[in-house]
Amino acid sequence: MARPHHDLRVWQEAMVLATDVYAATVAFPDTERFGLVAQLRRAAVSVPSNIAEGCARATDRELLHFLHVARGSLAELDTQLRLAERLGFASQTEALERCEVVFALLAGFIRSRRALLTPHRPRSGRLTGRNAAD
Repeated sequence: MARPHHDLRVWQEAMVLATDVYAATVAFPDTERFGLVAQLRRAAVSVPSNIAEGCARATDRELLHFLHVARGSLAELDTQLRLAERLGFASQTEALERCEVVFALLAGFIRSRRALLTPHRPRSGRLTGRNAAD
């Protein structure tokens, strides 16, 4: 059964990112199994999971909350990938590039949903910032 979030490009890209992180961490040292590997995988799984959970909520305000949580997890993942690269565990260029794609898609999704919560004021037809007598 397809769920509404399955059609979202941001969720799809986040799923690819999580899959890529799992594949990349297989080659990490065994000493990192319960350290950086676990942290990377948890953060990677959290991004699409929070997008999905937000989409299952009743209101746009709740959705936005979970989209912000997903963005926080994505920032964690970005940091952890950069650390893994600095530690010489492998180049993380592809995963970091995909992170940037997901960051951009997530920002756009957040903007679009936030716009729905912003009350629109009808234009009065009056000039603003000027005295009508000018």
